[in-house]
Amino acid sequence: MVDYAVLVASAVLYAAGIVAQSVAARRAGSRPGAGLGLLARLAADRLYLLGFAGQAGGFALAFFARASLPLYLVQAASSSAIGLATVFGVAVLGWRIRPAEAMTLVLLASGLVVLAGSSAPSVAADLPFAGIAALALVVLGTGLAMIPAGRAATFLPAAVLSGVAFAVVAIASRTLAHLDLLTLPANPLTWLMLAAAVLGQASMAVALQRGPAAAVVATADATTIVLASVTGIAVLGDHVTGGREPWVAFGLAVVVSGVLLLGVQSRAGTAALAGEAA
Repeated sequence: MVDYAVLVASAVLYAAGIVAQSVAARRAGSRPGAGLGLLARLAADRLYLLGFAGQAGGFALAFFARASLPLYLVQAASSSAIGLATVFGVAVLGWRIRPAEAMTLVLLASGLVVLAGSSAPSVAADLPFAGIAALALVVLGTGLAMIPAGRAATFLPAAVLSGVAFAVVAIASRTLAHLDLLTLPANPLTWLMLAAAVLGQASMAVALQRGPAAAVVATADATTIVLASVTGIAVLGDHVTGGREPWVAFGLAVVVSGVLLLGVQSRAGTAALAGEAA
C-alpha cells in the first residue's frame, strides 16, 4: 500500500507543476527558438522554477514507485496529473468545468482503478547492452528531431517528442529503481535517463509556448503511456495478475482516451488562465 500512496503523491506534484509551468511558458512570450534556448529564458522565472520543482518531486516519487509497480500502472497514474490539474484549477483558480469534462475525469479515474486491480508488483529485468544502445539511439533521434520541431507553428511535433523522451525516462528508471542509489552515478543508464529528461523538458517548453497546456500534456502523456507500457510488458517483465491481461488493455485504452479527451476539452480554460497571468 505504501507504493500506491507514493504514486498518488507523485501525481499531485505533477499536477501542480503542470499549472505553474504552463503559465510561465505562456508569459515568456511568443518569440520562437529551440527548446534549450527557451528553457534558459524560463530559468529566470520563479513560477516556472516552482513548476519544475513540482515536476522533479513527482518524478522522484514515481521513480521509487517503479521499483515494484509495473510501468503501465505508474505511467497511467502519472498521466492522471492532467485531471488533477483540472481539479486544482476548479477548486483554487476558479476555472469552470463543463459536464463533459467532469465525465471525462470519472472515465480517467475508472481506468486507473481497473489498472490498479490488475497490477502485480515485480522487480524489472535488467536491460541488456542492446537495449541500452536502442534507448541511446532514441534519445539521439529525439534531440535531432527537436530542430525542425522548434520551427513548427503547431505544438504537436514537440509534444510527441516530449512524450518519447519521457518514455525513455520511464523505461530507464524502471530498470534502475531497484538498485542501490549509491551505484547509480556509475551506471550509464542513469546519464541516459537524465539526458532524456532534459530533452523531454525542452520539448515540453516549446510545445507549451505553441499550444494549450492541457492539449500539450495530454499528447505527451498518451505517447509516454503507450510506449512505456508496451516496453514494460514486452521487455522488462512487468507482471499482470493472472487472467487479467484484458483488464490491462482495457484500462490503458480508457486512460489514454480520457487523457486525450480531457486535453481537447480543457483547451479554452487553460488558454484563458495563461492569458490572464501574462
